[in-house]
Amino acid sequence: MTDTPQNPETEPQAANEPPKAEEAAGAPPVEENRQEALESLLASANAKAAENYDNFLRAKAEMENMRRRSAEEVLKANKFGVEKIAEALLAVKDSMDAALKVANPSVESYKTGVELTARQLAQVFEKFSIAEVNPAGQKFDPTRHQAIAAIESDQPANTVIDVMQKGYLLHDRVLRPALVAVAKEKPAAPPESPATA
Repeated sequence: MTDTPQNPETEPQAANEPPKAEEAAGAPPVEENRQEALESLLASANAKAAENYDNFLRAKAEMENMRRRSAEEVLKANKFGVEKIAEALLAVKDSMDAALKVANPSVESYKTGVELTARQLAQVFEKFSIAEVNPAGQKFDPTRHQAIAAIESDQPANTVIDVMQKGYLLHDRVLRPALVAVAKEKPAAPPESPATA
């Protein structure tokens, strides 16, 4: 027989060779190590997913609580928003009631009482930034004035010449426009016709 070189990969293991170190130590095969690593990754991912879901539920509950609290605050603001001005107006009402209880009323005492009450009301308006609009002599402003008449006048067109009712602003927002009459140009005089001779 001829000696042919044998392929070491196909050559069966000799009976007298010692077992490989991995097998001798009793280590699991590579496939088992990979499965354990995947199971560990899966467990870690599941724990992270559970943590994120818990965070989501907490954030959702917090948003719902904030929405509910905001709705309650808006309701309270609508219901009690006028509380401070109402308290300030009580003093004005008390003054009016006192004027009606005067034992010996006279025109002069009523006039004095009305003047005092008007001053109290003006103080309340000032405290709450309510400003009077009295545009006499000013140019007509459609955002703050309501023209109810146009009168021929020597003043420039669109000038407020009469205020029928004052307007009021709240922090530069119109509460009520002033009712006014504005000037309009007088019609031009017809040209004189030349005299016939």
